[in-house]
Amino acid sequence: MKKSNGCALTALVFGLCLFAGETSDLSGEPALSRGQKIYVPAYSHIYAGDRESKFLLTVTVSVRNIDPARSIRITNIAYYETQGRLLQKLLDRPVTLEPLESKRHVIPESNRVGGSGANFIVEWESEHPANPPIVESIMIGTQSGQGISFASRGQPVLPSETP
Repeated sequence: MKKSNGCALTALVFGLCLFAGETSDLSGEPALSRGQKIYVPAYSHIYAGDRESKFLLTVTVSVRNIDPARSIRITNIAYYETQGRLLQKLLDRPVTLEPLESKRHVIPESNRVGGSGANFIVEWESEHPANPPIVESIMIGTQSGQGISFASRGQPVLPSETP
């Protein structure tokens, strides 16, 4: 009976690590990868005040290759609106990021279609196992002498089973 409890505990811990979307192995150390799909929350506007007035924001998506020795290849950066409809593919062709290189794309404040639930999907790959990149969205806006800025960090997307 004790052995099955140990197996159940191991399975639970493993499942929680997968559920949390962490890029680490069971030892808690960061894991190298050959590629990922990353979901990045973004906000082309937020709501302010009792009347929920729209506060428009400029959105920058930043992809940072944090591996000091390996290049990575960005194969897709796509921008989606609140209801999940694709708005724009931001890459015409794959782009290689050398070690410690970064790439960014800006969605201007005047582009109002993303909404408060906008997001990016960023896909990358590497010939050899590499440190996963840091992918963030940075939002900034000014209105009536008031300014706001904040950032959201991307989350790896685990493959789903098809129904």
